[in-house]
Amino acid sequence: MSDERHLPEQRGAQDARQSARTSSDTTISFGNLDPVDLDLVAPSGLTADELAAVQALPPTSALLIMQRGPSVGARFLLDAERTVAGRSTDADVFLDDVTVSRKHAEFVREGDDFVVRDIGSLNGTYVNRRRIDAAALRAGDEVQIGKYRLTFHPSPARDGDRRGPASSADARS
Repeated sequence: MSDERHLPEQRGAQDARQSARTSSDTTISFGNLDPVDLDLVAPSGLTADELAAVQALPPTSALLIMQRGPSVGARFLLDAERTVAGRSTDADVFLDDVTVSRKHAEFVREGDDFVVRDIGSLNGTYVNRRRIDAAALRAGDEVQIGKYRLTFHPSPARDGDRRGPASSADARS
């Protein structure tokens, strides 16, 4: 049979442990913060030239920048409705390596967004190191095609973003 009574010093230690456990459950409120569109945040890790190239993109376009592979720093403009990447010399994005299928993946514009689709490649297409059949792309996503790794950067002047934030007067009318 156990004795449920505690000595005062045991109760004090127990209370301190209980207090320490509950103090980490504190909530802090910062007031009303506006949501951040992560697609508009400046991509990290870009050179000044690359950042300038991204900022100069026309609406409804995007840029792929080679991060890994024989042509590090190479840039590929996505400005068509459909852009094919592969080992074929007919590919819009020519990636010359045996790890890349002739027609490996396609980048398709859907409104203001881009989707990457694997088009029957042997080695697969990856977005942020996960194999995909198709995936919507966000700023800074890493697309891997064979041994090549490219980062995706949409135009900061996309059509949907051109109207700017509505003022409170606009919201009332």
